[in-house]
Order: sequence, then structure tokens, then C-alpha cells
Amino acid sequence: STMEETDREAVATAVQRVAGMLQRPDQLDKVEQYRRREARKKASVEARLKVQIFFFFSSSKIFPLNYFKIINLAVLQLFPSAFIVLCLFFVFLLYWFTFFLLFFFIFFFFFIPSSCFAVVLVPEIVRETQDLIERGELLQAHRKLMDLECSRDNLMYEQYRMDSKNTHDMNLIHTYFGNMQKLSEELAKQLWMVVQRSLVTVRRDPTLLVSVVRIIEREEKIDRRMLDRKKQTGFIPPGRPKKWKEKMFNILERTVSTRIEGTQADTRESDKMWLVRHLEIIRKYVLDDLLVAKTLLDQCFPPHYDIFNRLLNMYHQALATRMQELAAEDLEANEIVSLLSWVLNTYKSTEMMGNSELSPEVDVNSLNPLISQNVVEQLLSKYMSTLTSNIIGWLRKALETDKKDWIKETEPEADQDGYYQTTLPAIVFQMFEQNLQVAAQINEELKTKVLLLCLQQMNSFLTRYKDEAQLYKEEHLKNRQYPQCYVQYMIAVINNCQTFRESIISLKRKYLKIEVEDTLSSSHTSMDATLDIIAKEGCSSLLDEVFMDLEPHLNELMTKKWLLGSNAVGTICVTVEDYFNDFAKIKKPYKKTMTTEAHRRVVVEYIRAIMLKRISFKNAEERKEGAERMIREAEQFRFLFKKLAAGSGEDTEGLCGIIEAIAEVIKLTDPSLLYLEVSTLVSKYPDIRDDHIAALLTVRGDASRDMKQTIIETLDQGPSQPNPNYVPIFKEITVPTLTVPKLLK
Repeated sequence: STMEETDREAVATAVQRVAGMLQRPDQLDKVEQYRRREARKKASVEARLKVQIFFFFSSSKIFPLNYFKIINLAVLQLFPSAFIVLCLFFVFLLYWFTFFLLFFFIFFFFFIPSSCFAVVLVPEIVRETQDLIERGELLQAHRKLMDLECSRDNLMYEQYRMDSKNTHDMNLIHTYFGNMQKLSEELAKQLWMVVQRSLVTVRRDPTLLVSVVRIIEREEKIDRRMLDRKKQTGFIPPGRPKKWKEKMFNILERTVSTRIEGTQADTRESDKMWLVRHLEIIRKYVLDDLLVAKTLLDQCFPPHYDIFNRLLNMYHQALATRMQELAAEDLEANEIVSLLSWVLNTYKSTEMMGNSELSPEVDVNSLNPLISQNVVEQLLSKYMSTLTSNIIGWLRKALETDKKDWIKETEPEADQDGYYQTTLPAIVFQMFEQNLQVAAQINEELKTKVLLLCLQQMNSFLTRYKDEAQLYKEEHLKNRQYPQCYVQYMIAVINNCQTFRESIISLKRKYLKIEVEDTLSSSHTSMDATLDIIAKEGCSSLLDEVFMDLEPHLNELMTKKWLLGSNAVGTICVTVEDYFNDFAKIKKPYKKTMTTEAHRRVVVEYIRAIMLKRISFKNAEERKEGAERMIREAEQFRFLFKKLAAGSGEDTEGLCGIIEAIAEVIKLTDPSLLYLEVSTLVSKYPDIRDDHIAALLTVRGDASRDMKQTIIETLDQGPSQPNPNYVPIFKEITVPTLTVPKLLK
């Protein structure tokens, strides 16, 4: 047949050409070179033929004979014997035009290269590819898309080679393959959806993710090939390079950022712990994602993608951006601490980036800070400023609350040892502890700063506490019936001083470094002094309460009624003991002080009663009776305070001994020995003044004016040898305003 003859002629022509190429032995080395050259010629002819066929099917305005010429030229280049077939074709055309279609299809299917069919079947391939994309068969869809792109790119390349300035034909080709660009975009959307969910997909269907990566790799290779051809020829197809690998990483980066930002489920208005919750969710998500990336995702990507480290950097950058955004917000003090603690500690801890399952790929020491040191310092400064205001407010509120308790009609609570107390120290130091524990989560430096701040504010607070205790006493003195539990709450205030002191020491021991302690010595001394003043004034106010009740009985001392048998001292002892039953609720350091001070004040008031000269004994019998009564009453006081001071180590002998020494002077029956007795008294108690001696001699009642003057003058000239352990007591006792000369007169 004609077809067989044509094939034979083509083969014979090819044999002749090959024989002509291989005339000499050295040409055998160039066989591969000849083969590539002929292949390029064949490909060029095929591409030109595609262009002409494309124009045939794309336009109806051009006379069909032009296409016959194009096809004829293409076939002549491919097959030398095709010329005979075309001649026969034109003969048939003269007789029967109807044979045109039949012969054309015979020629089309048997003589045109198979790669030209892709041009003809573009719409059909586009539909098939669209169906594959919709069914999720991405690899097959991409294969067909590559075939379409290859056909288009080759057509455009050949057109570019023939006439690079013919934009009309280029646009015509581009328009014909326009749906192919939409296919590419649709496929890309599917790829990016998989990439966005890659951390989920890799667990459920890793094959799908691998397919996506293979497609991206194919496109990267095509991009490189097209760029290489551009360097050689200057031509590059539209839409190249696609840079799908770069887009993939950009989408991963956006996905990571969205994931980090999307973890904030609450606001400050809906949840006070919103930031803590937000940071904890971030920690959990990031750790889980990185573990998946290391164990599963890394296996789905080629090694040169370095996917784990790329994701690690993306998460780090997204976290840094988010932390900077949070730092720029108007954070409260506790929120600042939560943020800094997370950034400075949690992020690099074993709970997150330092997790053993992430090593050795993740080196926490190589991670850059999430926020700069400058921002950290700004946050710390803001925190300290806010904390200062908060502590001042908290202390003020705590004191106001405590003051409200002072006027209650129920007694204050007692601790486990039975001592009265209020909740103030516990509230204050619980607040300090909480803030110190929070600060310790950040670093040692902040913890020390917060401790110094707490102690500084404590110093100021104690001054206010002292003032409020004084006002409490003054208000009570206006109406001693109110508040009802004044004594009990004043005892609680005194006990609080001891609690404050112990808590301060405990706080410093727990949170303060030894090298910093020296800087606080002055502050600590100041607080100790203030606490001592509060306790001392509290004890004094309680004793004032006692002695206000004792005043009527003290006024009976050294009077006629007293001499005739008044039981004033007995009543005084009973009243003091009754008060001290309440004072048993005072903690030991202050209870001892109270007992000592009460003892001293009782003795002082007793001696003051003597110096007031309410009585002047008329004879030796009255002097003896009065002196013996004084000695008995001194013994009563000694017994009482010995009982009250049991176990405290207080000296109960010395003070009562002063009363007994004065009684001996009054009891003396021989006036000639009076000077000696008085001088003995003065030597024991050197703070006795002349007016005290004069008043004592007046009470005695038998000393003449000359005797008083002589004794006083002689004592003034005598040497004074005070006992170094003696605590002056007479200096507190004022004698009524009669001068010594007037007394002598």
C-alpha cells in the first residue's frame, strides 16, 4: 500500500543519511552527538507543526489551503516520502472535494506526531484535570496539568523562536490555554489547604501530604528548567517561576502566626486569669506541634527542606511577635509578672523548648530572647511602680478593716497559745509572701527589689499603725465605756507588734540574700523601734486604764482614813490582779514589761502619796502604827507582783524595799538618829531631792525647823555614791509646790 511504500522510502532515506554521517572510523565517537542533533530537529519540526495545527483549530478566517501548505512543509521535514502522498492528495482534490475530509483524517492520525494531540484535546484534558482535582487525586491532576503546560510552553517557545515580536499569536496561544491557568490556581488552593493543615494531615493521612510535597518538588524542577532556558534564549512561559516551595513556607508561616494568635480565648473582662490561660494554651500547642513536626512531619519532606528547623524558627518568630504585642498592652501588675515569667523562664524550661523529646534539635541556649532587654526593663519598672501603689492601697485597706474590728463588741480571736490577736499581720504578710513568690518566678533581682519595697512600705505602715493606736486610745478616754472590748483589742494590738517583728525576720531569712542584708539594717532598726513604741504605748495605755480605776483608792493612802484601817491597798491589789487576768493574753515579752511597769507605778504612786503630806503623825505611836502598816502593805505588793511575775525573772524585792526604807525613817523613835537614817536612805536612792526629804520629815511630824535644815544642809555636803544598778524612781515624783524655805518656816 501507499502507506507501506512511504514508510520504506523514509527508512531508506534515513539509512542513506546515517551512512553519509559515518564515512570515517573517527565519526563513530560522534554517534551520540548526531543522535541528539537529529532529536532536536525532530522536536523543532514537531513544535512548529503544533503551532500550525493550533492556528488551524483556533481560527476560521484563514483560507484552509494555507494549513495544507503548513502541514505539507512539516511532513516533508519529518518524512521525505510524504511529498508523494500530498501530490496524490491534490490529484484527488481536483476530482472529488469530498475525499478531502477522509484523507485529512487519515493523514492526521497516521502522519502527525502524537504530541500534537494535546493541542487539539485541550478542552477535554482541562475537564479531566478538573474532575481529578475535585476528587482529590492531586498527583494525577498535576500530571495532566504538566502535559498541558508543556504543550503550551513548547508552542509559545517555537512561536518565540520564529517571531519573538509577534505578540498577537502569543496572546492567541495564551488565550486558548486560558483555562489551564485556572486549573493551576485551583490545584494550588488544594495544595495550600493541605499545607495549612499539615500538622493534622500528617497524623491522619501522611500520603496526602507526601503527594503535595512531590507536586511542589515537580514544580520546583520545572521552575529551574525554565529559568535555565531563559538564560539561554530569553524566553520564559507566563506564570513562571511559580515558586510554590516559597509559597508553601509563607503559608506555613501565616498558619503558625494565626495559630498563636488564635489561642486567646478570653479577655480581662471575662476572666481575670486570661493571660495565664492564654500563655498556657500557647505552651501546650507549640510543644505538641513541634513534637509532631519532629517525629512525623520531618519524614514527609525531603531533607533539604529542613522542615523542622524552619518550623521551629517560624514558631519562635510568631511567639516573639505575640509577646511584643502583649508587652505593649496596658497590663496589670500580676499580668506583667505572668508574661515575664513565661518569657524568661517557662519558654526555655523543660515544659516547653527544653523538653527532652525536642533535643538535640532544639538548643535553648541558641534561642534569641522573645522580647528585648529594654522591653523587659520597661515592664519591670512598670510592675514596680504598679506594685508600689497596690501595696500602699492594700496596707491602707487592711488597716481600715482592722480598725473596724477594734470597735466590735466581741473579743478578738486568740492564737493557738491563747494570746489575743487580729488578722492584720497575717493579711499583710500573706500579701507580701504572694508578691515575693510571684517575683521569684522571674529572677532573683526582682525578688530582692520586691522584698525591699515590702519592707520599705512596712516601715511607713507601722508609723500609721502607731498613730491609729494612739487615736484609738484617745477616743476611748473620751468615753471609757466605749469601745466595750477596748482592753482586749489593745492587747491584740500589742501582740501584733510581736507578730510583725517575727514575720519581718522570717521574711528576710526566707527571701533575702546575706550580702544584701546589711543595706536593710537601718530600715530594720527603724521598724523595731516603731514596734517597740507601739507596744510600749499600748502597755502604757492599758496601765493608764488600771490606774484610772485605782485612783480613788490611791487617794486614800497616807490619810487619816488609811491610818484608821482603810483597805485601800487590798483593793488596789485585787484590782491589779483582776486586770492582769486579762493581761495574761499578752505575749510574754510584753507581759513581763507590763508587770514590771505596773509594779513600778504602784510603788511610785504609793511614795507620791507619802510626799503629798496628806498626814502628819502626831506622836511616836502613830508613827509606829503608820510605819508598820507601810511595811505590811509593801509586803502585799511584793507578794502580788511576785505572783504576777512568776517565771519572768523580775526582781520584785527592790521596789517594795523603797517603801520599807521610808517606813524605817518614819518608825525611828530616837530623833538623834534621824540624820543617820535619812543619810542611809539617800545613799541607797541618790535621786532623792531636798524637797523629798523635807516632805518625809514633815510626815514624820516631830522634826523641828532647825533639824530639817541641818539634815538637808549636811546631806547636800556629803558625797554621793549611787548604785550603778539602781533605776531612779524619785525623779518621777513631784512634791507639792511649797519651797524648802517656806517649809522650814
